[in-house]
Amino acid sequence: MTPKERMVQLIVNKEPADRVGLYEHYWPETIRDYWVKEGYPDKDLAPVRHFGYDMQSMWPIDSGPLRGQDGEVEESDEWRVWRNGYGASLKQWKHKSGTPEHMGFAIKTREDWDKAKASLLELDPTRIKLDDARQLLAHAQESGRFSTYGFCFLIELMRAIIGDLVMLPSLLLEPDWIHDICRTYTDFHKAHFAYTIETAGRPDGMWMFEDLGFTNGLFASPKTVRELLLPYYSEMVSFFKEEYGLPMLLHTCGDIREAVPIIIEAGFDCLQPMEAKAGCDVLDFADTYGNRLAYMGNINVQVLNTNDRDKVREEVMGKMGGMIERRMPYTLHSDHSIPPDVRMATYEYMLELHAEHGRY
Repeated sequence: MTPKERMVQLIVNKEPADRVGLYEHYWPETIRDYWVKEGYPDKDLAPVRHFGYDMQSMWPIDSGPLRGQDGEVEESDEWRVWRNGYGASLKQWKHKSGTPEHMGFAIKTREDWDKAKASLLELDPTRIKLDDARQLLAHAQESGRFSTYGFCFLIELMRAIIGDLVMLPSLLLEPDWIHDICRTYTDFHKAHFAYTIETAGRPDGMWMFEDLGFTNGLFASPKTVRELLLPYYSEMVSFFKEEYGLPMLLHTCGDIREAVPIIIEAGFDCLQPMEAKAGCDVLDFADTYGNRLAYMGNINVQVLNTNDRDKVREEVMGKMGGMIERRMPYTLHSDHSIPPDVRMATYEYMLELHAEHGRY
């Protein structure tokens, strides 16, 4: 099978392929600052090419309502405070990755949102990286890989624009405002992705990034997710499937166990990354939901970063081997992204296990 054929079998048909799929994400400094010292050939060499992954992805659309108003606010030798196109002021380390500290938000109220959303209501081709999209599709076609366009959606966008402290109570206290944000961004993405696909070309799938939970559970109850968010998830999934025949992958972090029935109901095809450190277990999901979903991830980075081969083997073979035994569609991937304390030799050992034992 070609990489594309393999991922179509796993994600679209939700059936075993010739072998388990392979893909990965990284923290920015993992390769740039660490692995280049451990033998990685070039910090600018994409890992999809170096490690031979089955798929590749890019984000073609800028969805910030205050695009063009971003810039530096303050900085020191160790950190910087900057305002992004969503209106959030973020404090972030300069020399290492991590979740940025939110210092403030330009959009705090419904009135602020009503003013800012005007930039989102009409199609704006200048928001779209058409050349990058064309390049992605050309590279994927050349290498036979499965290609996806990615985008953040409702919870991710609301957290970026108004912040958790405004978003979370508003889910209950101001549902009309939440619906307006959801409606605006659903229409925005439909219009801009239609233009992208029709102008730059059609990928093999769409990848929605939408964190629904934190370590101890969902950001909102399943009832609230179902009432406020599910209609828009279903609409986006239906749009891409019915208009363009594209499968839908969902990235959602945290303890999302209570949300999996909603994810299936919305029509998503593949669930990623299933954070082990938040209580998710791909084997439990497979036993409960079978091949109603394809599965990608769940290899615990807190095991990988021990850099202990015995522990890594137990983690990888337990989950990858368990999915093979169950004949479940599975792609090997960490339970989030590879951090810089995972040595390159450790990651390469995981790839060796995949190469030696990853056939169905």
